[in-house]
Amino acid sequence: MRAVLVREWTEFENLKLEHDVPPPPMGERQVRIDIKASAISIALTLFVTGRYQRKPPLPFVPGVEVAGVVTEVGPGADRFKIGDRVAGPIDWGGLAEEAVAYDATLYPIPDDMPFHLATSLSPSYATSMAALTWPHLLNVQAGETLLVHGAAGGVGIAAVEIGKILGATVIATAGTDEKCRFVAGHGADHVINYRQHDFREPVLDLTNGIGANAIYEPVGGDVFMQSLRCIAPEGRICPIGFAGGTVPQIPANILLVKNVTVCGLNLGYYFGWSPMDVRDQYMGRLSEDVAQLCQWYGEGRISLATSHTFPLEQFQEAMQVVLERRSLGRVAVIP
Repeated sequence: MRAVLVREWTEFENLKLEHDVPPPPMGERQVRIDIKASAISIALTLFVTGRYQRKPPLPFVPGVEVAGVVTEVGPGADRFKIGDRVAGPIDWGGLAEEAVAYDATLYPIPDDMPFHLATSLSPSYATSMAALTWPHLLNVQAGETLLVHGAAGGVGIAAVEIGKILGATVIATAGTDEKCRFVAGHGADHVINYRQHDFREPVLDLTNGIGANAIYEPVGGDVFMQSLRCIAPEGRICPIGFAGGTVPQIPANILLVKNVTVCGLNLGYYFGWSPMDVRDQYMGRLSEDVAQLCQWYGEGRISLATSHTFPLEQFQEAMQVVLERRSLGRVAVIP
């Protein structure tokens, strides 16, 4: 099969598409997928250099977010049958024509959902769904103010759309005028260009000096620190990543004085991407979330925003769009 193969730890730019890669073997409770689309994210640049928290055995095919059709069902995999349309996270293997996946982390997708959009369902939209709705996380309520950072990215635009469905007033930040228009077009009530304005004062002005009740934070560094300066008393802030490259040092005194809750989310924990394998334990909860997202998509309430698609042969060009921050939502490749 055609696939991008990592033979040794290297920079992403050194990878090439190979044309005679053996299909991956099947295992217990796995299904084989004819891949129709695979998402490209900046995390793949860490994955292939060996700097990610998970290190697959060499050689391996990178790519962890796919959509496609089930072509084979392994022993014990009883959630799907041959011909089912599915999407979801896999351990690795996405930049290829075929992949195998544990059945508990895949989800059925509607017949009218394009595969390239379905790659946004999980983890991107599922991450935002969990962060905004799970009781121990942000648990956003109607009438609250939600601040979304990195709002033009895949998880950010998902948080904007879901926040509006939940009845929140959404304040979003983005880095260019084009991205600000994009985010506003997807429902944000107020959008701040963080390259032109420090977001702290506008957030306080828009909330009559109170601050945001809930903050969705994928950036880290100074963005996290400044967010603590415009969070409401008893507010919640959920870090889901550190796209800015810096892990913040959290000042406990601010949390204490304002009764603030910090609630981190690593959705990969529920996919088996950690030492503890809890995939079966959380399969029902995540399946319900994805089913709700599919319903909202069918009703036109979420977009599964994907701005660029490329053939698999152009996977390097696809990554450049991500690295140069030209994407609005997600980027996908089509085998």
